[in-house]
Amino acid sequence: MKHFVAPNSIVRQIWGKGDTILFIFAGASAEFALNKAVDWLYHTGKLPADPLGRLFSTVAYARQIIFSDYDEAIQAIDRITAIHKGVEQSRGAQIPDWAYRDVLFMLIDYSIRSFEVLERPLTPNEKQEVFDVFYKVGYRMHLTGLPATYHHWQQMRQQHLRDNMINSHFTIDLYRQYKKHLGLIRYHLLKQAQVMVVPQMVNQMLGLNSTQWLKPIIVLYKLFRLVKLQNALKKAILPQQYKLQIMDLDLA
Repeated sequence: MKHFVAPNSIVRQIWGKGDTILFIFAGASAEFALNKAVDWLYHTGKLPADPLGRLFSTVAYARQIIFSDYDEAIQAIDRITAIHKGVEQSRGAQIPDWAYRDVLFMLIDYSIRSFEVLERPLTPNEKQEVFDVFYKVGYRMHLTGLPATYHHWQQMRQQHLRDNMINSHFTIDLYRQYKKHLGLIRYHLLKQAQVMVVPQMVNQMLGLNSTQWLKPIIVLYKLFRLVKLQNALKKAILPQQYKLQIMDLDLA
Protein backbone atom coordinates (compact mmCIF):
# COMPACT_ATOMS: atom_id res chain seq x y z
CA MET A 1 0.00 0.00 0.00
CA LYS A 2 1.28 3.44 -0.92
CA HIS A 3 1.31 5.92 1.97
CA PHE A 4 1.38 9.73 1.93
CA VAL A 5 3.41 9.57 5.16
CA ALA A 6 5.61 6.52 5.81
CA PRO A 7 4.40 4.29 8.69
CA ASN A 8 7.71 4.76 10.55
CA SER A 9 7.81 8.53 9.99
CA ILE A 10 8.55 10.89 12.86
CA VAL A 11 5.51 12.87 11.69
CA ARG A 12 3.27 9.94 12.68
CA GLN A 13 4.91 9.87 16.08
CA ILE A 14 4.32 13.58 16.55
CA TRP A 15 0.69 13.58 15.40
CA GLY A 16 -0.10 10.28 17.10
CA LYS A 17 0.17 11.73 20.61
CA GLY A 18 -2.53 13.89 22.12
CA ASP A 19 -0.04 15.74 24.32
CA THR A 20 1.94 16.95 21.33
CA ILE A 21 -1.18 17.93 19.40
CA LEU A 22 -2.41 20.06 22.32
CA PHE A 23 0.91 21.93 22.39
CA ILE A 24 0.76 22.40 18.60
CA PHE A 25 -2.71 23.87 19.09
CA ALA A 26 -1.44 26.12 21.89
CA GLY A 27 1.30 27.56 19.70
CA ALA A 28 -0.95 28.01 16.69
CA SER A 29 -3.68 29.65 18.79
CA ALA A 30 -1.17 32.28 19.91
CA GLU A 31 0.10 32.98 16.42
CA PHE A 32 -3.35 32.98 14.80
CA ALA A 33 -4.31 35.79 17.17
CA LEU A 34 -1.52 37.92 15.72
CA ASN A 35 -1.79 36.96 12.06
CA LYS A 36 -2.81 39.79 9.74
CA ALA A 37 -5.19 37.40 7.93
CA VAL A 38 -7.06 36.32 11.08
CA ASP A 39 -10.11 38.25 9.80
CA TRP A 40 -10.71 35.26 7.50
CA LEU A 41 -11.33 33.09 10.55
CA TYR A 42 -13.82 35.68 11.76
CA HIS A 43 -15.60 35.53 8.40
CA THR A 44 -16.48 31.88 9.05
CA GLY A 45 -16.89 32.52 12.78
CA LYS A 46 -15.65 29.03 13.66
CA LEU A 47 -12.50 29.85 15.62
CA PRO A 48 -13.88 32.56 17.93
CA ALA A 49 -17.17 30.67 18.43
CA ASP A 50 -15.59 27.35 19.38
CA PRO A 51 -11.77 27.29 19.69
CA LEU A 52 -11.63 23.68 20.91
CA GLY A 53 -14.08 22.52 18.27
CA ARG A 54 -11.83 24.14 15.68
CA LEU A 55 -8.92 22.15 17.12
CA PHE A 56 -10.69 18.83 16.69
CA SER A 57 -11.77 19.73 13.16
CA THR A 58 -8.19 20.58 12.21
CA VAL A 59 -6.84 17.43 13.86
CA ALA A 60 -9.34 15.30 11.97
CA TYR A 61 -8.11 16.59 8.62
CA ALA A 62 -4.44 16.37 9.62
CA ARG A 63 -4.88 12.76 10.66
CA GLN A 64 -6.66 11.86 7.45
CA ILE A 65 -3.59 13.10 5.64
CA ILE A 66 -0.92 11.66 7.94
CA PHE A 67 -2.40 8.25 8.78
CA SER A 68 -4.35 7.35 5.62
CA ASP A 69 -3.10 5.70 2.46
CA TYR A 70 -1.95 7.95 -0.37
CA ASP A 71 -5.25 8.26 -2.25
CA GLU A 72 -7.27 9.01 0.87
CA ALA A 73 -4.72 11.61 1.95
CA ILE A 74 -4.92 13.33 -1.43
CA GLN A 75 -8.71 13.38 -1.18
CA ALA A 76 -8.48 14.98 2.28
CA ILE A 77 -6.12 17.69 0.99
CA ASP A 78 -8.44 18.37 -1.94
CA ARG A 79 -11.39 18.72 0.45
CA ILE A 80 -9.44 21.28 2.46
CA THR A 81 -8.69 23.21 -0.74
CA ALA A 82 -12.35 23.10 -1.77
CA ILE A 83 -13.48 24.36 1.67
CA HIS A 84 -11.15 27.34 1.42
CA LYS A 85 -12.29 28.09 -2.13
CA GLY A 86 -15.88 28.07 -0.86
CA VAL A 87 -14.99 30.58 1.85
CA GLU A 88 -13.31 32.79 -0.76
CA GLN A 89 -16.42 32.68 -2.96
CA SER A 90 -18.63 33.49 0.02
CA ARG A 91 -16.56 36.55 0.88
CA GLY A 92 -15.88 37.59 -2.70
CA ALA A 93 -12.12 37.77 -2.17
CA GLN A 94 -9.08 35.52 -2.20
CA ILE A 95 -7.16 34.40 0.85
CA PRO A 96 -3.61 35.78 0.34
CA ASP A 97 -0.97 33.26 -0.69
CA TRP A 98 1.18 34.31 2.26
CA ALA A 99 -1.69 33.46 4.64
CA TYR A 100 -1.83 29.90 3.32
CA ARG A 101 1.93 29.63 3.71
CA ASP A 102 1.70 31.00 7.26
CA VAL A 103 -0.59 28.14 8.32
CA LEU A 104 1.67 25.58 6.67
CA PHE A 105 4.72 27.13 8.35
CA MET A 106 2.96 26.99 11.75
CA LEU A 107 2.28 23.27 11.34
CA ILE A 108 5.94 22.63 10.54
CA ASP A 109 7.31 24.81 13.32
CA TYR A 110 4.96 23.77 16.12
CA SER A 111 5.19 20.09 15.22
CA ILE A 112 8.93 20.35 15.81
CA ARG A 113 8.79 22.65 18.84
CA SER A 114 6.04 20.70 20.63
CA PHE A 115 7.72 17.32 20.20
CA GLU A 116 11.01 18.72 21.47
CA VAL A 117 9.36 20.23 24.56
CA LEU A 118 7.58 17.00 25.47
CA GLU A 119 9.91 14.29 24.16
CA ARG A 120 13.44 14.95 22.89
CA PRO A 121 15.42 17.04 20.38
CA LEU A 122 14.78 16.07 16.78
CA THR A 123 17.66 15.21 14.49
CA PRO A 124 18.28 17.33 11.36
CA ASN A 125 16.94 14.48 9.23
CA GLU A 126 13.77 14.27 11.32
CA LYS A 127 13.19 18.02 11.00
CA GLN A 128 13.68 17.69 7.26
CA GLU A 129 11.11 14.89 7.26
CA VAL A 130 8.54 17.12 9.01
CA PHE A 131 9.18 19.81 6.41
CA ASP A 132 8.90 17.35 3.52
CA VAL A 133 5.49 16.07 4.63
CA PHE A 134 3.92 19.51 4.93
CA TYR A 135 5.64 20.68 1.76
CA LYS A 136 3.80 17.89 -0.07
CA VAL A 137 0.54 19.13 1.45
CA GLY A 138 1.21 22.67 0.27
CA TYR A 139 2.27 21.47 -3.17
CA ARG A 140 -0.96 19.50 -3.56
CA MET A 141 -2.94 22.59 -2.53
CA HIS A 142 -1.14 24.46 -5.35
CA LEU A 143 0.33 27.04 -2.98
CA THR A 144 2.77 29.45 -4.56
CA GLY A 145 6.13 30.60 -3.24
CA LEU A 146 6.86 27.52 -1.15
CA PRO A 147 10.41 27.06 0.15
CA ALA A 148 12.28 24.25 -1.56
CA THR A 149 14.32 23.08 1.43
CA TYR A 150 14.15 23.04 5.23
CA HIS A 151 16.94 25.64 5.36
CA HIS A 152 15.02 27.90 2.98
CA TRP A 153 11.89 27.40 5.10
CA GLN A 154 13.78 28.58 8.23
CA GLN A 155 14.64 31.83 6.46
CA MET A 156 11.11 32.33 5.12
CA ARG A 157 9.61 31.50 8.50
CA GLN A 158 11.49 34.39 10.13
CA GLN A 159 10.49 36.74 7.32
CA HIS A 160 6.83 35.73 7.63
CA LEU A 161 6.90 36.35 11.38
CA ARG A 162 8.31 39.84 10.79
CA ASP A 163 5.90 40.73 7.97
CA ASN A 164 2.60 39.05 8.79
CA MET A 165 1.91 39.65 12.49
CA ILE A 166 0.14 42.54 14.17
CA ASN A 167 -1.43 43.08 17.58
CA SER A 168 -5.00 44.06 16.71
CA HIS A 169 -8.54 44.05 18.11
CA PHE A 170 -8.79 40.49 16.75
CA THR A 171 -5.91 39.55 19.06
CA ILE A 172 -7.75 40.90 22.09
CA ASP A 173 -11.02 39.27 21.11
CA LEU A 174 -9.51 35.83 20.41
CA TYR A 175 -7.84 35.73 23.80
CA ARG A 176 -11.13 36.79 25.36
CA GLN A 177 -12.76 33.81 23.62
CA TYR A 178 -10.01 31.44 24.76
CA LYS A 179 -10.59 32.53 28.35
CA LYS A 180 -14.38 32.23 28.00
CA HIS A 181 -14.29 28.70 26.58
CA LEU A 182 -11.48 27.31 28.72
CA GLY A 183 -12.12 28.90 32.10
CA LEU A 184 -9.55 30.81 34.10
CA ILE A 185 -7.28 27.95 35.23
CA ARG A 186 -7.13 26.21 31.84
CA TYR A 187 -6.68 29.59 30.14
CA HIS A 188 -3.52 30.19 32.18
CA LEU A 189 -2.35 26.65 31.35
CA LEU A 190 -2.84 27.48 27.66
CA LYS A 191 -0.75 30.63 27.99
CA GLN A 192 1.99 28.70 29.79
CA ALA A 193 2.04 26.10 27.00
CA GLN A 194 2.33 28.99 24.55
CA VAL A 195 5.32 30.41 26.45
CA MET A 196 7.08 27.05 26.05
CA VAL A 197 6.61 26.68 22.27
CA VAL A 198 6.15 30.03 20.53
CA PRO A 199 9.03 31.97 18.93
CA GLN A 200 10.37 34.85 20.99
CA MET A 201 8.86 37.39 18.61
CA VAL A 202 5.37 35.99 19.21
CA ASN A 203 5.93 35.94 22.97
CA GLN A 204 7.02 39.58 22.99
CA MET A 205 4.12 40.79 20.86
CA LEU A 206 1.59 39.03 23.09
CA GLY A 207 3.40 39.95 26.33
CA LEU A 208 3.02 36.36 27.50
CA ASN A 209 5.81 36.09 30.06
CA SER A 210 9.26 34.58 30.42
CA THR A 211 8.51 32.49 33.51
CA GLN A 212 7.91 28.84 32.64
CA TRP A 213 6.17 27.49 35.74
CA LEU A 214 4.64 24.74 33.60
CA LYS A 215 8.01 23.00 33.24
CA PRO A 216 7.82 21.16 36.59
CA ILE A 217 4.30 20.03 35.68
CA ILE A 218 5.63 18.62 32.40
CA VAL A 219 8.25 16.66 34.35
CA LEU A 220 5.49 15.33 36.62
CA TYR A 221 3.39 14.44 33.60
CA LYS A 222 6.26 12.43 32.10
CA LEU A 223 6.50 10.48 35.35
CA PHE A 224 2.77 9.82 35.16
CA ARG A 225 3.26 8.44 31.66
CA LEU A 226 5.87 5.99 32.92
CA VAL A 227 3.35 4.48 35.32
CA LYS A 228 0.42 4.73 32.85
CA LEU A 229 -1.45 7.38 34.86
CA GLN A 230 -1.32 10.18 32.29
CA ASN A 231 -5.04 9.87 31.47
CA ALA A 232 -5.92 10.49 35.10
CA LEU A 233 -3.96 13.75 35.01
CA LYS A 234 -5.55 14.75 31.69
CA LYS A 235 -9.03 14.18 33.07
CA ALA A 236 -8.25 16.51 35.96
CA ILE A 237 -7.27 19.46 33.78
CA LEU A 238 -9.35 19.19 30.57
CA PRO A 239 -12.85 20.62 29.98
CA GLN A 240 -15.57 18.08 30.80
CA GLN A 241 -17.39 18.37 27.46
CA TYR A 242 -14.23 17.58 25.47
CA LYS A 243 -12.65 14.85 27.58
CA LEU A 244 -13.62 11.97 25.30
CA GLN A 245 -12.37 13.73 22.18
CA ILE A 246 -9.12 14.69 23.84
CA MET A 247 -8.54 11.14 25.08
CA ASP A 248 -9.08 9.93 21.50
CA LEU A 249 -6.19 12.10 20.28
CA ASP A 250 -3.70 9.39 21.27
CA LEU A 251 -2.94 7.00 18.42
CA ALA A 252 0.74 6.16 18.90
